Amino acid sequence: MRAIVLKEIGGPENLVLADVPVPQIKDNEVLVQVKAISINPVDAFVRRTKEALNWVYSYKGTEEHIILGWDVAGIVTEAGRAVTKFKKGDEVFGNFKFVGQANAYAEYVAAPETEMVMKPANVSFKEAAGATMSALTAWVSIVNVGEIKKGDKVIIHGASGGVGHFAVQFAKHFGAYVIGVASGQNREFVLSLGADEFIDYQTQRFEDLVKDADLVHDTVWSDDDKHLERSLRSLKPGGTLLSLVIYPDPVFVEQARAEKEVAVLRVNVSPNPTYEQDLESIGRLLSSGEVRTHISHTFPLEDMPKAHAIIQTKNAVGKIIVTP
Repeated sequence: MRAIVLKEIGGPENLVLADVPVPQIKDNEVLVQVKAISINPVDAFVRRTKEALNWVYSYKGTEEHIILGWDVAGIVTEAGRAVTKFKKGDEVFGNFKFVGQANAYAEYVAAPETEMVMKPANVSFKEAAGATMSALTAWVSIVNVGEIKKGDKVIIHGASGGVGHFAVQFAKHFGAYVIGVASGQNREFVLSLGADEFIDYQTQRFEDLVKDADLVHDTVWSDDDKHLERSLRSLKPGGTLLSLVIYPDPVFVEQARAEKEVAVLRVNVSPNPTYEQDLESIGRLLSSGEVRTHISHTFPLEDMPKAHAIIQTKNAVGKIIVTP
């Protein structure tokens, strides 16, 4: 089968097309013919960072093929002997073996049955693949950890991105008042998702405009605690600060609790004991049309380096999809 392999740690050009064996499935796995692959910022981070590759892949440097990726949608072509959930021909999607070696950049993948769910019939493979890691991250943050409820005022940073554009939609689904923060060029897109207000982070300081948020969903990759401190200032006493990238300093966490009664929580999408239920809930929202996957770019498998060149900017709008 065709797959994209990482020939060495470094830039997008190190992702090359190769022929590799079709994976052998275990008793609890299904073999999936991949129809769409979703690309995430963590993919690019792992590609260029040896420590990260060691973390997710147990990288030794002697592997014949390093295949990245975790998010797919496709068709079951074979089911292991212990599989009861799926049969040949079922259309499925999922984010599997994260954090670990999933080998998703390929025409076929071997996935545990517990980490895939049925794709709604009226949702495309591209849309389903896009609503895996990004959508799950937003769901875990906004719903599971943030416990969002009707009437909450919520700030969504990076509201035009892969995670952010789902977070806006989920927050609106639960009846929140949503303030989307992104660059000015994405104003109309963020508002089209249902955001009630928009803040251009390039020209405005959100913490000067909002002082009474119940939740802040903070996805900013830089500035470490400095950005978290700004988010803290936009919360009312008793609010919740959800940090998706930065691991908050324990002193900062304790001060936020003591001085403002704000809970500062680090959000991890994995391990997630409600993974299947969460992904099925996302699938239902996609099927009903209440939530949509915005796809900004689609590339064929051989153009994976182009997909990575965009995702590593951390400025991609919505989702980037690759099709084998």
